[in-house]
Amino acid sequence: MKNFSGACLTLIMLAGCSSVDRGDFGSFQRSLNDKSYGYTLVADPLDPNNLKPVERFEVRSGDCSRDKDWDDCHYDRERSELSQKTRRASHGDEIWYAWEVYFPEDYSNIYPTKTALGQFHQEKAPPIFMFQNQAYHKFTEQITKGGYHLDYQVGGETDTMWELLKEEDLRGKWHRIEVHAKWSRDYDGIFYVWVNNELKVKFHGRTLEKNRAYFKYGVYRTFVSRHLRYHKTDTVPTQVVYYRNVAAGDSRAEIQPEILQ
Repeated sequence: MKNFSGACLTLIMLAGCSSVDRGDFGSFQRSLNDKSYGYTLVADPLDPNNLKPVERFEVRSGDCSRDKDWDDCHYDRERSELSQKTRRASHGDEIWYAWEVYFPEDYSNIYPTKTALGQFHQEKAPPIFMFQNQAYHKFTEQITKGGYHLDYQVGGETDTMWELLKEEDLRGKWHRIEVHAKWSRDYDGIFYVWVNNELKVKFHGRTLEKNRAYFKYGVYRTFVSRHLRYHKTDTVPTQVVYYRNVAAGDSRAEIQPEILQ
C-alpha cells in the first residue's frame, strides 16, 4: 500500500490531503512523537472507493520522548498520538464523538503491555476513559490478553472495565465507535458507547474529576518493560493502527461519515 503523506494521489487530493475534517472537534497536535513514520495520511487500506485519506499511526520499539510536562522514557511508555488542542469539553457539556479504527491482520498484541487506542484525558489530571487493547482487572489483578476494552478510571486507577470487542474479532475490518458523553463532576454525567451500532456501555456517574476533558487517539503503550520481561526480549514489536471519520458534534446525526464529506 502506498503512503501519501508527502505527495497526494490525485483522487486523495479531491478530499484534501493536508487536513482532516473532524467536525466540531477543533484542532489537534502530535503528542510526544515527531517521527516521520509515526503519523501519516494514506489511502484507505480496505475501501478503494473511499477517496478521503485515513490516518495511520505507527509505534516502533524505543519510540519514547519527553516535553516540559512529561517524560515517556522515564515512565516506561511509547506512543504516537494526536491530542485535541481546542474546543475541549467542560463541566456540563454534552457531546457526541465518533471514530473508526482498523487493526490490520498483522497487528501485534504486545501482552502484557497495555496499548491505549483512544483516550479522554483531563487537563492537569489522568485520563478518565481509556479505550485499550489489554484489560486490567482491579480486583483480581489479572490482565486480559487482547480485545478492545473501555477502562473507566478514577484518580488514575481502574474502576470499571467493559469489553467492546473480542480479540478474535479485532483485525481485518473497520470498527465504528460512537460515544455520547455528558461531562460532569457530579453524578449526573453519562458515557454511552456504541460499537458497530450496538450499545455496549451505558454508564451514569461522574465523568470529570477536573475542569476539562480532551480526546487523544493513536497508539499509546504503557509499561513497555512488562513485554520485555515476559517474553525475555530487548525489543517490542511495531504496532500500526488506522483511524478514519474521527468527529465530534452536538448530535448523533452530526457525527455520521456522510456529514463529513
